[in-house]
Amino acid sequence: MRSWYLLYCKRGQLQRAQEHLERQQVNCLTPMITLEKIVRGKRAAVSEPLFPNYMFVEFDPEEIHTTTISATRGVSHFVRFGSQPAMVPLTVIEQLQNCQPEEVTDPQTPYEGDKVVITEGAFEGLEAIFTEPDGETRSMLLLNLLNKQVRQSVKNTDFRKI
Repeated sequence: MRSWYLLYCKRGQLQRAQEHLERQQVNCLTPMITLEKIVRGKRAAVSEPLFPNYMFVEFDPEEIHTTTISATRGVSHFVRFGSQPAMVPLTVIEQLQNCQPEEVTDPQTPYEGDKVVITEGAFEGLEAIFTEPDGETRSMLLLNLLNKQVRQSVKNTDFRKI
């Protein structure tokens, strides 16, 4: 009887594992989420797995043995409780398939009013307040210099959110 199980895949090989499992007639589910984050100094919307390195698979252990699944390229092991692979209830799978999460923001992406610390350049070590993006690769920060607030454009790679 076909059931859903949870696999742990090797780092960075989720796509490879899914391709090889689908060739073996195994249903795969990897819920994805869209994150807004700073990548290489630019704000970008990035699609990432909701559960990094984990994949839900549906198969019949009487047709395809669990060792065949475990030996598939990109797969590390089954998530187990004791000696048996953990079965995932169908209701959980249905909720994951039907749920379309809203766009989420990476907690490290600063927004207006967030405190940041400058990590590079002449102002290294100073705390500032993020005010707004300034083009694709820079942002405007509000610095407190000599008890005066100054707006300064800084590369996105030269500061981080506190």
